[in-house]
Amino acid sequence: DPARQRPRRCRSLGRAASAGGKAVRVAVIGAGSWGTAFARLVGAKIPTRLWARRADLAEGIQEQRENSEYLPGFDLPAGITATADLEAAVTGAAVVVMAVPSHGYRRVLEEARPFLAPAVPIISLSKGVEQDTLMRMTEVTADVLPDHDHRRIGVLTGPNLAREIAAMQPTASVRAVPDDATSGLLQHLFMAPTVRVYTTPDVSGCEAAGALKNVMAIAAGMARGLGFGDNTLAALITRALAELTRLGIALGGNPLTFSGLAGMGDLVATCMSPLSRNHKVGFGLGQGRKLDDIIEEMNMVAEGVKSTKGILEIATRHGVEMPIAEQVGTVLYAGADPQQMVFNLMLRQAKPELHGIE
Repeated sequence: DPARQRPRRCRSLGRAASAGGKAVRVAVIGAGSWGTAFARLVGAKIPTRLWARRADLAEGIQEQRENSEYLPGFDLPAGITATADLEAAVTGAAVVVMAVPSHGYRRVLEEARPFLAPAVPIISLSKGVEQDTLMRMTEVTADVLPDHDHRRIGVLTGPNLAREIAAMQPTASVRAVPDDATSGLLQHLFMAPTVRVYTTPDVSGCEAAGALKNVMAIAAGMARGLGFGDNTLAALITRALAELTRLGIALGGNPLTFSGLAGMGDLVATCMSPLSRNHKVGFGLGQGRKLDDIIEEMNMVAEGVKSTKGILEIATRHGVEMPIAEQVGTVLYAGADPQQMVFNLMLRQAKPELHGIE
């Protein structure tokens, strides 16, 4: 009976983490909205430590049983312990989940390195690329931890807006880890009554899709901010998927990944939802607001703002045409008018529809 097997699998992770008397079982590194929502999901099943960079935030979460700064209105299970002590968070953990934005990912992982067992699964929730190296987050993990078991380094992605997951609205995710045994354990650990988790070995494809969709969400937000309707948004998302697929395949991804949860699923959620941080940035730009003003009032990181430059550099390296991403870059970094961006896209040379993904 599969329902009876799940507790045994979770207990096996618990026993692995309890060796030597350690109580920590899962560590979630990063107490932003997504990290907190994910800890809330897993913490209902297994003891979880949630690491916050700031001591005052960790203390507030621990005392109030709520992350009032990044995920207000949602109580945290008793199984969650918040801490600003990175050593305490990861020591003895059976699984380490990295929910740190891409620009701080390497630094935090370097600080955690002395306390990480070489075989512990490390799963990234971050959707971006490192600006200087253009590495995906699993590549950064392997770079920082060269002696780690690389088959246990993976990613969880999909249409996962934090507030909707915290509100227990049904959704699905895809988890990519090369090691089959680890993959099965994590699938059951991360599964919840309202979150269905699928598996794939395509780590590069899943990560590429997650980083690229943020750029496209900024474009979609600009279209909404300019007052355009559903026809415009549908056309934009469809062509965005073509761009995402082209570059994702060039980076070694499986073409089927981009029509699944990591590609189309995440793209639709991020481009359509006002809850998306990248959509919010684009919407403000479309309304004529300044980028600095939009970012200043946001309490969370919009990965696409930082990642667009790196994505365009990667596309140039691989000779991949990305007209939507290019136009987003001109608005973000050159101060171009979003209205002009739309017309630049519309006036491009006509071509067959399937030409863009061949």
